[in-house]
Amino acid sequence: MAYREVKERLRGSIAPVVTPFDEEGNVDLTTLTSLIDWHIKSGTHGISVTGTSGEPSSLTLDERKQVMETAKKAVAGRVPFVPGTGSTNHAETIELTKFAQEIGADAAMVIVPYYNRPSQQALYKHFKAVAESVDIPIIVYNIPGRTAVNLEVKTLARLVEDCPNIIGVKESNKDFEHVNRVLWHCGRDFLLFSGIELLCYPMLAIGGAGSISATANVVPQKVAELHDAWFDGDVKRAQDLHFELMELNDVLFIETNPGPVKAALGMLGKITPKLRLPLDLPSEEHQEQIRRTLVKYGLLTEAAQQPAK
Repeated sequence: MAYREVKERLRGSIAPVVTPFDEEGNVDLTTLTSLIDWHIKSGTHGISVTGTSGEPSSLTLDERKQVMETAKKAVAGRVPFVPGTGSTNHAETIELTKFAQEIGADAAMVIVPYYNRPSQQALYKHFKAVAESVDIPIIVYNIPGRTAVNLEVKTLARLVEDCPNIIGVKESNKDFEHVNRVLWHCGRDFLLFSGIELLCYPMLAIGGAGSISATANVVPQKVAELHDAWFDGDVKRAQDLHFELMELNDVLFIETNPGPVKAALGMLGKITPKLRLPLDLPSEEHQEQIRRTLVKYGLLTEAAQQPAK
């Protein structure tokens, strides 16, 4: 299978959409559909679900499949669809990745298994088995702050050499030397996506393909515009947007993602601000800080709703 066409389409802001719940904590598929439609109309270049922002570890296997299938139908081919299919369980990861292929996803994003802390050789064997179980492209997701293990560049390069459908990586690694070496060792045409908000623009500057940024949940148009400006050669505009978004980026990570993002989306009237335990909304003090920041950005009025509880 040739992956060139997919690689050409997977560019820009791929939004890692949150999983909305209703007041009782049930997955709200109707609101998910509305969110995806809002994203695409706002200029988002691609849609992902059940990644870190989508609380996958709080969903059952069946719920993850429901979210993926609903999202695929909502996207309706308008932009690329890249669901997160990884977990801490190897067999479940393969099952979900095969399901992504069955429903027609453009690619699957597979996280480094969290909690287990595998060795580099074990990571190689895990990702190789997942990649060989499907024909669709794979984007590896490296987020050492969540998984407690870093997928080393040499391990990734080995996987890229041995698995032709591993076409990219989402790097949520703050080590900018590391991400430079990813492109050096994996090839300049390898798709590098930033998962660190303050590195979205810098990664574009070294040849990155785009970002998969939680901030896109709140301001999809602005995050997409940053990428559009860069790809159009308007470096100054891209730089301006990078710095313009910095304060919002910071406040959306004032507590563990996606708590602040869901609080913000609740204030904007986009979702019921609900998470499943052990995650929760930010403290009232932090929610007030989020609210003030949304007001500052012109997203809310001063009289907007008070923090949720």
